[in-house]
Amino acid sequence: MNFSKDNPKKIYTIDEIKDKMAKYCLYQDRCHWEVEKKLRDFDLIPEAKDEIIFKLIHYGFLNEERFVHNFVRGKVNQKMWGRNRLRQELKMRQIDQKLIEKAFKEEIDLDKYWNNLLYLTQKKFNLLASERESFKKINKVKAYLAYKGYEFDLMNDAIETVKTKE
Repeated sequence: MNFSKDNPKKIYTIDEIKDKMAKYCLYQDRCHWEVEKKLRDFDLIPEAKDEIIFKLIHYGFLNEERFVHNFVRGKVNQKMWGRNRLRQELKMRQIDQKLIEKAFKEEIDLDKYWNNLLYLTQKKFNLLASERESFKKINKVKAYLAYKGYEFDLMNDAIETVKTKE
């Protein structure tokens, strides 16, 4: 046991934890997994955790469907992620597959998705302009697009489209 006075752990009441978690969820949409992970910091009994999560859901601070839709929309529009990367990140957060597919259908505009892919492909080709070997350049572009989460067949189509423009 550590009885040092240097780093005593603050003890919170259930109401204080509820307030902290409400602020945590207000700052940015969260999923259940993130909230449960954050609640582990407070060393609560399971019943208290369940009560806090129930209250967060009841008052609208925690909504898994809203989180997934906002996550997908934000990552596609801001970071230009592909479906594979999105799916991987959402599975890591223990989101149901049906919810993921629903968000993909509702939030991903196929024209915007294709334009994002073309933009990233062109950008990477421009960065690799000094690369002499075409094969190496294409492999680097494919690796970059795969990291971003784009599907293999769409990658190939985008590369062909960009190559024909050059």
